[in-house]
Amino acid sequence: MRIGEIAGLVGVSTRAVRHYHRIGLLPEPPRRANGYRAYTLRDAVLLARVRRLAELGLSLDEVRDVLADDSGRELAEVLEELDADLARQETEVRERRERLAVLLAQARAGRLPAEGPVSPELTALFADMARTSAGLPGPEPRMARVDREVLTLMDTMGSGEEGARLLGAVREAVAEPEVMRRAYEVYARLDELNGAGAGDPRVPAVARLLAELLPDEVAAEVGDLDPGAGAGAGVFEGPLFAEFSPAQVEVVRRAMRLAAERAAGGER
Repeated sequence: MRIGEIAGLVGVSTRAVRHYHRIGLLPEPPRRANGYRAYTLRDAVLLARVRRLAELGLSLDEVRDVLADDSGRELAEVLEELDADLARQETEVRERRERLAVLLAQARAGRLPAEGPVSPELTALFADMARTSAGLPGPEPRMARVDREVLTLMDTMGSGEEGARLLGAVREAVAEPEVMRRAYEVYARLDELNGAGAGDPRVPAVARLLAELLPDEVAAEVGDLDPGAGAGAGVFEGPLFAEFSPAQVEVVRRAMRLAAERAAGGER
């Protein structure tokens, strides 16, 4: 058989056959007097085996291992490793499709938040915020939008159960409509501090109001905030402080400290 014939018989391209020759995966057959390679049935069987192994998802290096009689790994070992890898991929794809199904349902119902896609926990919290804001006079406070952006960042950078726990604590803290309305009052008070300095006399009172709303879990996770943090700042120090005035930064720092002290007192 010539190269075109063996390629057609096995169902691969002649280019693939030549590539297998170049990398030593398929031995070169002897050539006839006219210079053409002369392939045998054994060559076709070997090429077919290469194709089947490659279709299973093995890399060409792994195929070479399988075909090496003595020095390579056993076929069973390679296939077991491949099966485990495919099982992991299958689980990941199923989980991604489950998350996508939730987002599709929200999008079709017109409930996907502008900051989305976000987790179902955060989507529910944003829906609560939207309902509260719609029932209040005037435009939504700017700080409500900033808070949603920070929560979205938390949601994106959080991992697994820990991220869901923190967001669940935030939503539980403002679950009652009256508490959510108080949160919007704090947003409005923070808006009033836009452009104010850290020593503004309104800072302590607003900080106490904000501390009352902060869940212990969030205060413990975030810790003390550093307004002097530079380029190496963490999640909150960078984006958060860039958005806030000095007075607003001081409110958040004091509120976090008060909430952390409250949590520590409750643990004694």
